Amino acid sequence: MRKGSRAATALLALCCTTAAGLTGCGGAARGGFSAVGAAAPGPERGAGEKVAPQGGVEFQQLADPSATGGSPESSGTSAGSPGSAGEAGSTPGGATSGGPGGSGSAPGVSGGPGRITTPPGTPERPSNPASPTGPASPTGPTSPTGSPGRPGTPPAPPPPATPAQLTLSAPARSAAPDRWCERVTVTFTNTGTTPARSGTVSFATHVIGALGIDWATITTTQPLPAPIAGGTSRTQTYTVCLEAWRVPLGMHVDTRKVSATWN
Repeated sequence: MRKGSRAATALLALCCTTAAGLTGCGGAARGGFSAVGAAAPGPERGAGEKVAPQGGVEFQQLADPSATGGSPESSGTSAGSPGSAGEAGSTPGGATSGGPGGSGSAPGVSGGPGRITTPPGTPERPSNPASPTGPASPTGPTSPTGSPGRPGTPPAPPPPATPAQLTLSAPARSAAPDRWCERVTVTFTNTGTTPARSGTVSFATHVIGALGIDWATITTTQPLPAPIAGGTSRTQTYTVCLEAWRVPLGMHVDTRKVSATWN
């Protein structure tokens, strides 16, 4: 009897131990499970394959939220909110900084009240792009008032040059202090365009007797009053004299013809 009771007690203790091992720990609120072997192959997975989670996966923070100084939501929105991005890239004074890797504002965004900041190297633009500034059209006294001539009409060519051509007036005679001399005035006119630079004037003087007889004609020369420009006239008075012995007492001289040569 004693041996049988001992066996029954040992069997009861073994059953209790087995029941305790199957139920696990954690109290009545949690159910315990015990692996009794490899799962048999089925439609969920084959032998040796990994099984993906069927439901949503939720990650829980291990550290205490109070220890980090704020909630997880507040720590995660500091880098993604539009307001924090602008504050992180701003510099003292309202100007924005756009350094490498930063999250500064885009070029041309206002950096503060009444200020627009542009990144370095950006060319300045006029405040009013719709009205570009440039050189004004010429107005006032500097603007041309008219063309000197009809467009496409060349100026008339100058007349061709012509050589010098002298014409002499009739000699104007006047008495001189001596009977063998007289004063002769001649006007020279150049009808050419080239000036007469030098020349000689010839005087044909007649010796007239007391009875009006022409005893002789003597030619004398004197220099031309050059230069005489083209298209101009020049008047010169000469004193024409003969040898005194050629004009005896009672006779006089009479210059009737004047000629000239020039070059």
